[in-house]
Amino acid sequence: MTTSSRVALVTGATQGLGLALAEGLAHRMAPEDTVYLTGRDLDRVTQAVEALPGGGAQVCGALLDVADPQAAGRLAAQLAERHGGVDVVFGNAVMRIGPDDDPRAIIDEYAEVNNFGTTRVLRAFAPLLRDNGRLLVVASTLGTLHYLAPVLHDRFADLSSLDEVDEQVAAWRDAIKDGSARAGAWPGFVNIPSKIAQVAAVRALAGERREDDRERGILLAAVCPGMINTPTSGLWWDVSTAPSPAEAAVALLDLALEPVVPEHYGQLVRHGKVLPWTVRD
Repeated sequence: MTTSSRVALVTGATQGLGLALAEGLAHRMAPEDTVYLTGRDLDRVTQAVEALPGGGAQVCGALLDVADPQAAGRLAAQLAERHGGVDVVFGNAVMRIGPDDDPRAIIDEYAEVNNFGTTRVLRAFAPLLRDNGRLLVVASTLGTLHYLAPVLHDRFADLSSLDEVDEQVAAWRDAIKDGSARAGAWPGFVNIPSKIAQVAAVRALAGERREDDRERGILLAAVCPGMINTPTSGLWWDVSTAPSPAEAAVALLDLALEPVVPEHYGQLVRHGKVLPWTVRD
């Protein structure tokens, strides 16, 4: 076990923003540090690692399918044995969907990756955070209650545990599957409840860890990178003038590697500013 160098991990890191985050961490960290570039396809992980430019921290590929209920825990145990802890974790794994996808057909896998995958990463890696560590979940501006019908706000507003978040995600998933979602006022764009649930998960875990984390200089937050010029985003919006993944990664890397702003703890942060969770905020 080694503890003298820093360790970072990025989920969903074989393309797009995740790959840019892994490359940016490697560039900005020291040669004795290690960045784990992870994904669910080992061949793509290997190709991504081999394609990165040299210099900076060592980049290691690791298999991590967040849809596998045991995978995050297995990798966390390996890193605990190998390094004693972690310093930076980006939860970035996401299942991408297009406008033509039927929500009822994809919702099981979508929730498994984007939401249950998020809570698995939080459960597995939060206990490994060393002093001054960072655990950041890549979410979206859509992840605030402003985008949800008021009648549904109580579903996510004040959840106190990751188990409660999972219960609400399961209820939303089932409403999509049985066709009752529209009658229940759920938005047709599944990305909205999913992102809200991701932010709710961060807020719930932050409520449990806040005092200890602040004493240890740890930052737990959700982050919005803003619109990014990627093929998937291009299916929904005109992203021709949007930042590249590498450009969008800069603000997230600053959160991960620069001194903590206490007001960011447990919040959704975009370009260094906290986005209000509710109108009251």
